[in-house]
Parts: sequence; C-alpha cells; structure tokens
Amino acid sequence: MSRTNFQELLDAGVHFGHLARKWNPKMAPYIFDQKNGIHIIDLHKTIGKIDEAAEEMKQLAKSGRKILFVATKKQAKDLVKEKATAVNMPSITERWAGGMLTNFPTIRKAVKKMSTIDKMKEDGTFEKLAKRERLQVDRQRAKLEKNLGSIRDMSRLPSALFVIDVQKEANAVKEANRLNIPVFAMVDTCCDPTPIDYVIPANDDATKSIECIVNVLCAAIQEGLEERKLEKDKEAAEEVVEEAAKPAARKLRARKGTRDAEEKAEAAE
Repeated sequence: MSRTNFQELLDAGVHFGHLARKWNPKMAPYIFDQKNGIHIIDLHKTIGKIDEAAEEMKQLAKSGRKILFVATKKQAKDLVKEKATAVNMPSITERWAGGMLTNFPTIRKAVKKMSTIDKMKEDGTFEKLAKRERLQVDRQRAKLEKNLGSIRDMSRLPSALFVIDVQKEANAVKEANRLNIPVFAMVDTCCDPTPIDYVIPANDDATKSIECIVNVLCAAIQEGLEERKLEKDKEAAEEVVEEAAKPAARKLRARKGTRDAEEKAEAAE
C-alpha cells in the first residue's frame, strides 16, 4: 500500500516544477507536462519514489542508524528541525559548515566545546571569569548551539542524508558522495539528480509541498523506531525467561546426575 496518494500531493502543490527555461534535462524522466511556462512533475513517479525512500529510511531507523536532515532554506528550516527532532534524528537547519562530514573529528571538537562550557557553568568555574570573558564565552556557546546544537548527540557520521534543495545544499551532497553516504533528496526540475541516491521529484520551494513529503518520511522513520523498540523488548523478555529457567535447569541436571550415580552403584552391586 502506498504511503501517500495522488490527491494529497496535488493539494500540497508537489507537482509544480520550476520555469521550463531553467530546467535540467536530466529531470526529463520525471516531468509530465509543461503549463504556462512551468514544468509539471509526474506525481505517479513521485509516489513510487516516496515509497521507495520511506521504506529505506524505515529500515535505517529500525537498525538504529541516524539520518541527517539538511534544510537551510527559510521555508523549510523550522519545519524540518521540528520533524527531525520528533523522530530523534539530527538536523542542520542554519548553515552547512564546510567539512561537516569530511572533517567530522573537528566538528566533534566544536560540539565538545559546548559541553565544556556547560560544565564550567555547573561547577562554578564560569562565575570566576571576568565579566568580559563571560560575555565572550556566552556568545561562543550561543553560536555553537545555533549551528551545531541539533547534532550534539551525533557521535559518529550519519548513515544517510535527507536534503531539501540539492542546489542550495550542494556542499552537503558533495561531502556525502565523497564518503559514500547515501543521499535522499527532494529534487526539483531545475536540479541535477545524478548525485542523489534516492530521488524524490518534487516542488522544493513551497512549505506545503515540503511538509507533505517530510511528514510521510518521518512517519516511516517512526515505524522503524517502534519496530526496533518492540524487538528490543522481546529480546529483553526472552533473556529474563532464560535467566529464570537456569535454576530449574540446574536442578534437573543435578537430579539426573544423582539418578545416574545411583544406577551405576546398583549395577556395580
């Protein structure tokens, strides 16, 4: 069963591409028609691509892997941050710092700096600083929180990227490609789909279009997380049963050993 339908995508304006004169010919397979100088995306193909991407994201979440959401454009950033946080996924919605993936150890150092400042505030070291130094540290902490706060718990490279507007986030896509990290993306008719592993042909400018697709993908991620939790709970329950059964098994073995010994003794007589 499909995770979305034609009418939902139509109502959200997912089918509106870019101006025909600004199109990328590589997007031709996903274009249905042209109207008033604007390309119309084939929503039947979009539905298929959404289902494919959603299923893959579900499996990633189920196996405990992280998908980094990247969306710094104004009409997407707040929405993406909220939705990604709700499914416990990291996101970059302010600015893509060069080397975010290819120089990940340096980014982790910057994130650790945030933790160091927080510890200073907790243990009273911060209050011992001069007023000017405190202001500088506060500004540094605020800047780090704004740019890297949402990846604070990302201790290793993500297993995949989800990108909105592959032109605007070209650096993120390049870094992911260099490290062979799969890229999921909403791709408009003016973009090159070649560097994208999971292309979702869609309007990447309208908030409603972005929200429609992000909702479907996050619902799939949530399914994966819930299935993972169920599997863990089942494993934990099985372990409890096994532990509880051990004393009984030991008693049975002891009884069997006693019985064997008695039978040997009788045979010897």
